[in-house]
Amino acid sequence: MRGYFGIGVERISKPMNVGNLFRSAHAFGADFVFAIAPAVDVKALQKSDTSETAKHVPLFEFPTIADINLPKGCTLVGVELLDEASELPSFTHPERAAYVLGPEKGELSPELVALCEHVVRIPTKFCVNVGVAGAILMYDRLLTRGRFAARPVGAGGPTEAPARHVDGGHRAKT
Repeated sequence: MRGYFGIGVERISKPMNVGNLFRSAHAFGADFVFAIAPAVDVKALQKSDTSETAKHVPLFEFPTIADINLPKGCTLVGVELLDEASELPSFTHPERAAYVLGPEKGELSPELVALCEHVVRIPTKFCVNVGVAGAILMYDRLLTRGRFAARPVGAGGPTEAPARHVDGGHRAKT
């Protein structure tokens, strides 16, 4: 898959939630994780981040929104239940993206939303856990940006596997 992505949180207050998010990010191949003004120590998540993400993926901690320093050309995408947000199933993921989710009992700050080039929402009846929302988002990115065999019309898996790159990635057949 071309490009890269990172995922992070703003003002997170529950270590289990951020640990689960970071573990999922590691599993989905995130290139970095980050936290903006966290209310917990994001470097001490042993109970919920059993993959020890920070040992394998860069972890950035920004004390304030003004301190955010993303790679050049990286698009900031907020994930929030806002009326004006794009619905995730209709959203095209940027090639280079940093996704940010809000705190457990709140939403992304207006200052952070103003910095986002895009805001997406997961079409649920009510908000879901931060770790769950992040996993859904990353799975959607994988499905839409990855190279997988087309789904068959009927139930079941594909009848033909996609061609693979030397590095293990998928390539469309020509």
